[in-house]
Amino acid sequence: MYDVDLLEGTSERIKMKQLAIQTCVNMIGRIISQSEFRVKKNKETIKDELYYRLNVRPNKNMSASFFWQTVVYKLIHDNECLIIKSATDDLLIADDFDRVEYGVVEDTFKNVTVKNFTFQRTFTMNDVLYLEFDNENLSKLIDSLFMDYGSLFGRMVEFQKHKNQIRSTVDLETTGAKDPETQRKLQSFIDRMYQAIKEKTFAIIPQQKGFTYTEQAASSGASVDEINKVSNGFLDHVAKALGIPVALIHGEMADVEKATRNMMTFCIDPLLKKIKDESDAKFIDKKEYLAGKRIDIKRVSYSNMFDVATSVDKLRSSGVANGHELRDAIGLEQMDDPILDKFVITKNYQETNELEGGDK
Repeated sequence: MYDVDLLEGTSERIKMKQLAIQTCVNMIGRIISQSEFRVKKNKETIKDELYYRLNVRPNKNMSASFFWQTVVYKLIHDNECLIIKSATDDLLIADDFDRVEYGVVEDTFKNVTVKNFTFQRTFTMNDVLYLEFDNENLSKLIDSLFMDYGSLFGRMVEFQKHKNQIRSTVDLETTGAKDPETQRKLQSFIDRMYQAIKEKTFAIIPQQKGFTYTEQAASSGASVDEINKVSNGFLDHVAKALGIPVALIHGEMADVEKATRNMMTFCIDPLLKKIKDESDAKFIDKKEYLAGKRIDIKRVSYSNMFDVATSVDKLRSSGVANGHELRDAIGLEQMDDPILDKFVITKNYQETNELEGGDK
């Protein structure tokens, strides 16, 4: 009657919270990890050490895709992410650090820890890539939202377990029940009987004199569909807070192109802009930047060149864009062919007074 194991909290359903955050953050991380980081100068891609670090091997222990996926996870989950450069030019993601803020001079970072190693030096803001997420209170929002949803979710799970639980009683008529050895043998028999009922589809229980086993009727409770609705409701709120269309989270196919475009515009592009701005400021000095050197991030496209072939042909043949502009728009690098610099008009695009007949 007083066993504390019988008292189980219903609000600590942390799995639902972890699943929602992991689903949303991993979706964003997978998309951004497919981006290509280009170092450009006057529209020409420079494939140097920085290009290799950003796209192939940022450090000795991480691939570029896993590196950027980790950056996105820490940025969203912790609301900040610190990337430092080691003495061997490796890009390392800090697991822990202390930030000292100043008003008119650069902030500093002390006790920077990467896994099991803590740097003794102090990093200045100009030495690191420091990223902050948009919503400062996102973690607090998720935590407060989870307090309500988690309590409701936990209670419904308990109801469902209670609904499908096998409950029974055992009546004993014996004069030797108080004997310790008899009690041990009887308890062992009851435990094996319960285990057989729990695990086997078909269980046979021997009937004995003075021993009666009776199952009780199960009570009603929440259905599995109702539990899923509560879990999906929490997931939807987390997705909306991160700018992810709810339809994409649930894998709905209706208007998937429109939902994908919205996610790229309102979720992925703002994050890439943060990374680009910080990279431009830290990897490229002011003189080089004003001379035309840039970090250009080419995110993964939800359409390929064959999907936009007709539109590309129309833009090219009408003289709206030249070849280089179109190649850049569809993610291709520029070429040395001079014909791509020219604007061309085909299919008799001309003014009406230049047509044959003159009066038309």
